[in-house]
Order: sequence, then C-alpha cells, then structure tokens
Amino acid sequence: MTDRRIATSLGPAVGAEIDAALAPVDAELTRRYPGDPGTRQPVHTVYVPADALTAGTVRSWGDRALAALDEHAPDAGAFAAAVGLPDRLAEPVHHRVRAKLESEPVEDLRIDFEDGYRGRTDAEEDADAARAALLVARAYEDGTAAPYTGIRTKCLEPAVRARAVRTLDVFLTGLMAAGGLPGGLVLTLPKVSFAEQAAAFARLLGAFEETHGLPAGRIGFEIQIETSQSILAADGTATVARMIDAADGRATGLHYGTFDYSAALGIGPAHQRSDHPAADHAKAVMQVAAAGTGVRVSDGSANLLPTGPTARVHEAWRLHYGLVRRALARAYHQGWDIHPGQLPTRYAAVFAHYREDLERTAARLAAYADPERRADGGGVLDEPATARALGAHLLRGLDCGALDAGEVARLTGLSRAELTGFARPPRGVVDPER
Repeated sequence: MTDRRIATSLGPAVGAEIDAALAPVDAELTRRYPGDPGTRQPVHTVYVPADALTAGTVRSWGDRALAALDEHAPDAGAFAAAVGLPDRLAEPVHHRVRAKLESEPVEDLRIDFEDGYRGRTDAEEDADAARAALLVARAYEDGTAAPYTGIRTKCLEPAVRARAVRTLDVFLTGLMAAGGLPGGLVLTLPKVSFAEQAAAFARLLGAFEETHGLPAGRIGFEIQIETSQSILAADGTATVARMIDAADGRATGLHYGTFDYSAALGIGPAHQRSDHPAADHAKAVMQVAAAGTGVRVSDGSANLLPTGPTARVHEAWRLHYGLVRRALARAYHQGWDIHPGQLPTRYAAVFAHYREDLERTAARLAAYADPERRADGGGVLDEPATARALGAHLLRGLDCGALDAGEVARLTGLSRAELTGFARPPRGVVDPER
C-alpha cells in the first residue's frame, strides 16, 4: 500500500525515458566489464624453453626446489631467518611450502618458443611444437600436468610472424589430434605494441576454432606488456586498454615483462627490477585498464637466481621474497618464476601473505555476514566492496593451498559457496546479504 503522505512529482514516463536512454550504456558496461571470471588464478607462471621440456619437467622443478631447501634452509627456523619470515609463521609456512613442492610445485607452466628458445631451424621448431603438444596431452591424461599449461609463441612482428602462426598451429593441431584442448590451456602473445596485433591474434584463434568446429571464443590468450608503446600510444591514449577491447573477449591476462620493458625505456641492467618506478607506472596502467574486465594482471620476474653458496642463495631468496610480497600488497596476485630455486620463496611469500592476518580477515567477513554484527567487525565498518575483497582474498588463499577449507569455515562460519557469493555476487547485486 502506498503511503499517501509521501508525494512525488515525476510520472513513470520519466523513469522509462531514463531507462531507454541508458540501455546502450547498460549493455556496454556488461560487455566491457563483466567482472572477475571466478576461476582460479595461478600464483605464478613458470617459463621453460620448449627444447628443454620433458615429461618430468614439473616434478623436476619440485624436486630441485626441495633440494635447495634441504641444502640452504633445512628447517623452519633457518628458512624463516633466510627470507625474513616472522617467528609465528615460520613453522606453518615452512610446512606448507614443503607440502606444496611435493604435491603441486608448478601452478602454471608456459612452454617458451620466444626469448628462452633461440637458434632453432624451422624444422626443429616444428618438431618441438609437435612434441610439446604430445607431452601436454599425456600430462593431462596421467594427472601430472600443472593446473594451467600452454605455450608462448613468438610475437607478431614481421620478422617472426609466420613462424609464430605456424608454431601455434602445430601445437594446437597436435592437441586436437591427441584428444582435444585441455581445460587449463593458456597461450601467451609477447611484445604486443598495437591493439591491431591483439586483434590479429584473436582472429587467428577464431579461424582455428572454426576449422575444428570449436565453440567461438573457446581459446583465450595473455598479452605480454614489454614495450613502451603498449602502455602509452603516440596519441597519448593507454594502448593496453585498447588491446583488451581489440582481443574481442579473448584476453585473459596482462603480463608485465620486466626486462624488455625496462630496456625499452633505457633503464640500465642494474636497475631493471619489478619495483622500479617505471615498472610501478606500467603495472598501475595495466591494473586500471584491466579492472572489471575479467582480465588479470601478472607481475614479471626476478633475475637474481638462487644458485651457488648458501650466502648467495639467501641473498636471492630475500630479494625474491620481498618482491613477491610487495606485488601481492599491490594486488598483483601472479608473477613469473624462471628457476626452481625461486619456488620456495614464491610460496613462502604467498602463504605468509594469506596467513599473517587470517583471523582478522575472517572476523571482518564473519561480522559483515551477520547484519546484526556489521557495526562490530573488530572496529572496522566494512562496505559491500570490501566484503567482496575479503571473500576474494580468502578464496585465493584456499586455491593456492595457503589456507585450509576447514579453518576458513571455522573462522568465518561460511562455506566456500557462501564465500563465493560475497566475493563474486551476480552483476547488479551490490550486497548479497542485504
């Protein structure tokens, strides 16, 4: 029943007119900004030259990482001291790192046909692409594959364009012949400088799908940001935003290339790091361009390798651990690892990030989930957007193994499905509990 004491002046025709005027905007927002896809995001990408790939590559990386721990930090206290872990996290993080290296050492494997793969004839690259397809297919069949696996082709610049297209074709065709494309397939296109290159790669994938009767849009790809032109175009616009649009819904990630991008700006080798101000600027532009689109941002790599005597290994570990923690604080939830010795510090940094404030994070979400307790979230009054961030934070911790489902459920009182409801509410639903 309408309260007669409440008066309005505008008739329903005005609202209908506004709806009609904004309908194209509503549709464009839905198309361009669908939100996070709700799938697992790997915490890293491991790059392996295509000619070095074997059926045992993933397990070998885990074993070599465990051997590095045994040699240079044989117990929790030694590892914590080496990387700077607080005492209260030493045991739980060390335990989880070892368990991760034993069960799932690599979350995302990229078989490299670009910078890490040089001096090969066309015949050799054809053979390596075909062999990679067969090894990937077998790994998914026998359960030894990383959750995500794929290749990085050469770029689409004129000198190597035909080779990039052929390698992609050989690899994908080989997968189809071996049983089809795996669910964790990921492709990476490097050195993208113009939106038209992303559009061309999208058309190439569309042609492959059509040839094999695959659903349109089945194959996505990551765009590697390695040139100054990919951040700022000649007309002053942000090229990376145009790349996402040009990919026509196929872009899944933006990966920062630390060393190519730094060199493109004239930064000397001694200062080519992911925490350089130029790197921060590039990733900030990437982050804003990708926000809401469902395209995820990945940090780059560290090139100080943990090899040699223990003192040098510890130096490299501390650097890597610090860079990963810094990236996570800036919401870059993924990065590159280029040596097995970096896996212990990758996982130590990730696990510490999710465990160090677990009780506080869980308490805030638990309070928010109970409308009667929202004003008592441990001294913090959270809004729906923060509740989404709290839920997403816990889900990422669960996905990578930093957190256990039982402890999160105990601390929040929420199931994984309920966590997902907070982290990824349907579009247009501001607060799933309201």
